[in-house]
Amino acid sequence: MKKKPRYKRILLKLSGEALLGRREFGIDADVIGRYAGEIAAIHRQGVQVGVVIGGGNIYRGVENSSDGVEKVVGDQMGMLATIINGLALQGAIEHRGIFTRLQSSITMDEIAEPFILRRAIRHLEKARVVIFGAGTGNPYFTTDTAAVLRAVEIGADVLIKGTRVDGVYSSDPEKNPRAKRFQKISYGDVLRKDLKVMDMTAITLCKENKMPIIVFNMNEPGNLKRLVMGEKVGTVVS
Repeated sequence: MKKKPRYKRILLKLSGEALLGRREFGIDADVIGRYAGEIAAIHRQGVQVGVVIGGGNIYRGVENSSDGVEKVVGDQMGMLATIINGLALQGAIEHRGIFTRLQSSITMDEIAEPFILRRAIRHLEKARVVIFGAGTGNPYFTTDTAAVLRAVEIGADVLIKGTRVDGVYSSDPEKNPRAKRFQKISYGDVLRKDLKVMDMTAITLCKENKMPIIVFNMNEPGNLKRLVMGEKVGTVVS
């Protein structure tokens, strides 16, 4: 008997910085191709997938070469960067024979659909991968907050955050080899210990809506599939 996935509908949050690969800024084709393959693997298991992707790989490149950009303008640039990443991911996923939709919080009809909740849910029900771009459409909110907002809105079973490390640690494991990894941790402890899982707004929103978060290493091949099939991968924040 075929094993069923633990989760029927997920929201996957990916950082823009992860797309850098070995580049200083921009998109590493190998990384985006690998991520598309991981998403395709869980899609084949019947999991409905929504994706929010950051824009740090592109905006950081702009940031390095420009001074005096106002916060609001910088955030708008970041929103546009997430659309660029969304288009790249969309192409890579569709290359694997899976239908996708890119929805934007900012109106840009020639490039992406406007974000309409009912339409997004219908796409998911029709087994299309839905990529949510342009954050919340407002400055001062991160793509982490956008990911939580979309996860709650679409009724996702879980918010899965793909990172470079295999869970939540007591301190940065890339700097401190003695950092302790948590298998499970509460929202309150994440806030009290000031652990950099997501920003405070995102964690609070998860807590208020009882949206569990799983933080895991997206760069480990097959990890995403193992996670959705119910294996103990990463750290659960609940």
